[in-house]
Amino acid sequence: MNFFTLVWKEIRERPTAMLTGLMTITLGVAALVAIRNVTFFSERAVAKELEALGANVLVLPKGVTLQDYYSADLHGQTIPEQFVQQLAFSNLEGVENLAPKLCVPARLNERGVILTGILPQSEFQAKAAWQSANLFSKHKGCKKARCDTDEGGTNSLATKRTVQELYKHEALLGSDIAQATGLKEGDKVSLLGETLVVSAVLPTMGTVDDGRVFAHLHTVQRLAKLGEVVNCIEIMGCCEDVAQGLLTQLGDLLPGTKVVTIAQVVQTQVSINRMMQRLSWLFLAILVAMAGAGIANSTIANVRERRREIGTLMAIGASPRFVSRLFLCKSVLFGSLGGLVGYLLGTGIATTLGSQWSGMSVTPLPMLAVFAIAGATLVSTAASWWPARSASRMDPCVCFQDS
Repeated sequence: MNFFTLVWKEIRERPTAMLTGLMTITLGVAALVAIRNVTFFSERAVAKELEALGANVLVLPKGVTLQDYYSADLHGQTIPEQFVQQLAFSNLEGVENLAPKLCVPARLNERGVILTGILPQSEFQAKAAWQSANLFSKHKGCKKARCDTDEGGTNSLATKRTVQELYKHEALLGSDIAQATGLKEGDKVSLLGETLVVSAVLPTMGTVDDGRVFAHLHTVQRLAKLGEVVNCIEIMGCCEDVAQGLLTQLGDLLPGTKVVTIAQVVQTQVSINRMMQRLSWLFLAILVAMAGAGIANSTIANVRERRREIGTLMAIGASPRFVSRLFLCKSVLFGSLGGLVGYLLGTGIATTLGSQWSGMSVTPLPMLAVFAIAGATLVSTAASWWPARSASRMDPCVCFQDS
């Protein structure tokens, strides 16, 4: 009779102990896998919704009184455009995109409009010295920077507040302005005494931008004769970093400015993420405690029941290492099987009930299977180590006397 035959014989003869230990591990792993699945997709969904809100940090002149976050650039005060370069060179963790803006009043076809100067994304990429900045790179706060180079079309004004290309003789019309004036792509418009070509009509955004005209920042600066200044710098910042000190760092970097954010939105996102992470750790602790206690108790009871058998094995030549491996092998089997079944059960619960729990679609995460099986096996083996060691140290004579 070989080693694995002994293990299998033990499992068949004591199915109750096997099922109890297996169920303990399975339920713990299932709970952990379910909550981690929901957490992962919940964080992704919240991040996507926050991205749709647009820039979440504003750098404004010190004396500005903020009335409306989304029209905070309509105040007439200015800050040096050089601050944009300082921000780019600072490599602050979490700064994903910079969008300087300058707003001046103008008239278009006898209508009063707000002419807004913006800096196209290509301007940042064209500066060789700026390539060392982390604006277009991955960072710890988020999995991937949102201002990718292939997403700089006119639609990105609704979220990233930038466009990829905008030449100094071109203008972009908000949907309300285009509808009111009847202007379309390719038409020429006169603004502040200069003729610009309409390169695109922006889609309806449902914001103040629908009633604006956009042109190149340097063109607006020249026409308004204000010099190299801007009204505000909009920043797309990773919300985790915004909540963990980015605002303070921005204030220290630009002491003559006011830095504001959508505090409630950021705080809500961070609170949700932290709550889900804490729940994950809670279920991990429950898994370790329940599975460890259950497996340890089951192994101790098993050792006591099998004292005569252990004594017999050692009397006929079985080494202490062989006896120890006998119990540990069963624990490894329980742990790996419980981890696999727990992963399948937890994934099933998350994918089935995920939409009801969090109002979103949840799909399986294959990498969780590796962690579930490895973690359950490790916990099961660790819990069985001391009872297995005690069994290997038994004296065969004492075993027969007690029996």
